[in-house]
Amino acid sequence: MQKENYVKGMLMIILSAFCFACMNVCVRLAGDIPSVQKSFFRNLVAAVFAGVILYKNHLQPKVKKDYWGPLALRCIFGTMGILCNFYAVDYLLVADASILNKLSPFFAIVFSFLLLKEKIKPAQAACVILAFAGCLFIVKPGFQNAALVPALIGVCGGLGAGMAYTMVRVLGTHGVKGPVIVFYFSAFSCVAVLPWILLDYAPMTIGQVGTLLLAGLFAAGGQFSITAAYTYAPARKISIFDYSQIIFATLLGFVLFREIPDFYSFVGYGLIILASLCMFLYNRREQQA
Repeated sequence: MQKENYVKGMLMIILSAFCFACMNVCVRLAGDIPSVQKSFFRNLVAAVFAGVILYKNHLQPKVKKDYWGPLALRCIFGTMGILCNFYAVDYLLVADASILNKLSPFFAIVFSFLLLKEKIKPAQAACVILAFAGCLFIVKPGFQNAALVPALIGVCGGLGAGMAYTMVRVLGTHGVKGPVIVFYFSAFSCVAVLPWILLDYAPMTIGQVGTLLLAGLFAAGGQFSITAAYTYAPARKISIFDYSQIIFATLLGFVLFREIPDFYSFVGYGLIILASLCMFLYNRREQQA
């Protein structure tokens, strides 16, 4: 039974990775629309899904006053992460934007040290350094690099997501339910960008609206799949499979946009995935000790 659950968990996290890769592709396919507008439709779908789950499970969206601060930080930095990721998807290769967003676990380690006073062990520090070395190969810093600004914004997306996940950890350890967090985050993201949309709305075709709603559906599918994955098996056993998103993103980018990452990007992918594999193996050993 345990082996069966491990396989189910592995398949669900790979499905989640595929959904998130498809979400990024839909964001690109939506065309020349402001990232703020794209994020609104993506989060609108997530808010509706989370609201339905709260209603069906009779969950009250109440959060104790003591945890309003972490919830606010989760909403603010999560919104920042999505906006930056969507901007990066529009201006970088889909695979590059996807891997930069996957820096979030390493930022989470740094923020856990700074904010939660959790110690960073030498092995974790080495993995963080290795991951950021890979980041440099993808960003390729230099004044002649036209993609430098979008790449740095993509890194900021990973930073925002890392901070958001740190706050999710704080909220989760104090009993705040996942659907409640998702509902508040998604609703906040919609409300936060609404003034920009009202002031500078970019007209969209029916096809563009449908593509963005599809991005929202893929995002919801990714969230539900990854939640299911971690109910079947612990993170230490299956989290590494989340990086299959880079394979899906590279293939989809080539098929749909004829994108081929350069040599330095592939080196960066390898370093970040290697850092993730080392972290994965380290966490497993720590749990078994």
